[in-house]
Amino acid sequence: MGKSSAWGLVGLRLALGVFFLFMGIGKLGWFTSSAPLRQSLTAWAEAGPAISRTYIETVCLPGVEVFARVVPAAELATGLALLLGAYTQLAAGLAMLMLVNFHVAMGLIFTYGYLTNGYALPVMGGLFALAMGGRQLPMSVKK
Repeated sequence: MGKSSAWGLVGLRLALGVFFLFMGIGKLGWFTSSAPLRQSLTAWAEAGPAISRTYIETVCLPGVEVFARVVPAAELATGLALLLGAYTQLAAGLAMLMLVNFHVAMGLIFTYGYLTNGYALPVMGGLFALAMGGRQLPMSVKK
């Protein structure tokens, strides 16, 4: 990998690290109450396609107490890992899985809007780039 490519990925890693860190900070209240997540899931189930409704009713809502704690913890851990450059490829790969779950639950992934939503393809593409090429980058605590 060329020096400029590596530094480009460092910039992407840092930007996504800040993004996930603040997404997790915004959900800190979920540690004490699953109500905000439950409300979002219920609204998505009502408005989304059948596959999203089924996914929410069979997976998300039964596990809402667990997910309300896991999601902010995972977002905070992803943000810190990316900012520090620790296990970048693993963090990016797991964040992609988390993102796909949210996009399926929201029903967003099944719409044209998925292609134009700033939280969708740009974040997914950036995570994919880091999952594939985020090894041994400059400014990483674990290369």
